[in-house]
Amino acid sequence: MKKETSKKQKTTKGKSAINVADLPKEIFDVPMNPNLVHQILTSQLANRRQNIAHTKTRGEVSGGGIKPWRQKGTGRARHGSIRSPLWIGGGTTFGPRNDKILSKTIPQKMKQKALFMVLSAKAKDGYIIITDDDIFFEKPKTKQAIEFLNKHSVNGESCLIVLPKIEKDVILAMRNIPRVATIQAKDLNCLDLLSYRYVIISPKSIAEIKKTFKQMIKE
Repeated sequence: MKKETSKKQKTTKGKSAINVADLPKEIFDVPMNPNLVHQILTSQLANRRQNIAHTKTRGEVSGGGIKPWRQKGTGRARHGSIRSPLWIGGGTTFGPRNDKILSKTIPQKMKQKALFMVLSAKAKDGYIIITDDDIFFEKPKTKQAIEFLNKHSVNGESCLIVLPKIEKDVILAMRNIPRVATIQAKDLNCLDLLSYRYVIISPKSIAEIKKTFKQMIKE
């Protein structure tokens, strides 16, 4: 029996200095709606997509101002321009265009509701780690950042650190560590939350979330 208990201790998820049960239920205890979360996730991916690929139609490629040969009598197929999509160097039919609008508009309440659902799911699964103190470094040292992550039992997993405001020293210290990112509490979204396994958050960041989404919480 002793061996079994030791194994369970090794496989425990993130350790929280504050009990997750003490978190505000209006944010961290919202029932999951997978369809809504999927809709918000796909819309955010579409909005972040950079529409770079672009092809020219037959009206945009250069040349082809004259008929290549007369209509009849040559024995060849009739053509009106060498810039036809049938010709090498001609225009492209139904190719990708950078003027195509890919972004999607989603109501603000739906985005916030999905955000609370993802936070609730992570809290339920033990992937939210709450610090007892503010996340603050005296100097932007990567060594300090690694010690901070080891202290909170991240164990090399991907991690998103939620800051109440811009902390330059924390951001600079964390940016050299792979699979670790920082974000302000007011900028939290489903895509960033789902891109990382663990979420490290301070009490001030929780207060900032409540302040940012207070209208949604009241409803």
